[in-house]
Amino acid sequence: MQLTWLDSNSWLIEMGGKNILLDPWLVGDLSFGNLPWLFLGSKTVERPIPANIDLILLSQGLPDHAHLPTLEVLDRSIPVVASPSAAKVVKNLGYQKITALAPGESHGFARVVIKAVPGSPVGPTAIENGYILRDDQSSLYYEPHGYHSSVLATEAKIDVVITPLIDLKLPLLGAVIKGKASALALCELLKPKFIVPTAAGGDVKFEGLLMSILTAEGTVTEFQNLLKSKSLGTEAIDPQPWQPFGLALAAT
Repeated sequence: MQLTWLDSNSWLIEMGGKNILLDPWLVGDLSFGNLPWLFLGSKTVERPIPANIDLILLSQGLPDHAHLPTLEVLDRSIPVVASPSAAKVVKNLGYQKITALAPGESHGFARVVIKAVPGSPVGPTAIENGYILRDDQSSLYYEPHGYHSSVLATEAKIDVVITPLIDLKLPLLGAVIKGKASALALCELLKPKFIVPTAAGGDVKFEGLLMSILTAEGTVTEFQNLLKSKSLGTEAIDPQPWQPFGLALAAT
């Protein structure tokens, strides 16, 4: 398995002989509800679009996961697997091969099986997706906001976890991204070989009113020390933006 962190929640996952582009934000700015004064993300380094993308995988329909400017420039013939809300976004853009997965549903893509599991709550009733990906040699679990469903206890072994390790908090509302405690409980449950943080910055700049009141707590080093204090064998990886890294995993 090879992973490349493409800033924020964006990843290139190479497994099962396929290149899977996850929650891509590759071009343009990021805002919510056309309110840049409230929140605006911008790239500080211009990067090329990754070549030879076999599949686009979207966990949520919100702009930081189904990023319109990025999806507008990608090839509409690339197959997409998405949460139901994200599937509506790419359908409106004219993508040709869309598979919508609700939690509990699976989709086979070549040697990779993608299973949707309950992820982040959005609004009072909607639940977006986390994903478990498996090929004949490895397995990976991704959830970008730190909301880990109890159904994970019934899943087979997970080798690699991608999830936040740092808490992001707003006054009165508390954690909007659940990091340290949630990730530690997940490691105690799944005992993965590796855990890799997501939802942090990378080569991006964030501005706006929201950023002035948002606080971040924790580091990857602190989390690795916490794992050791709990005698857990999981290794925390600190990825660098756009630098591929391989993970050696034995076949199961």
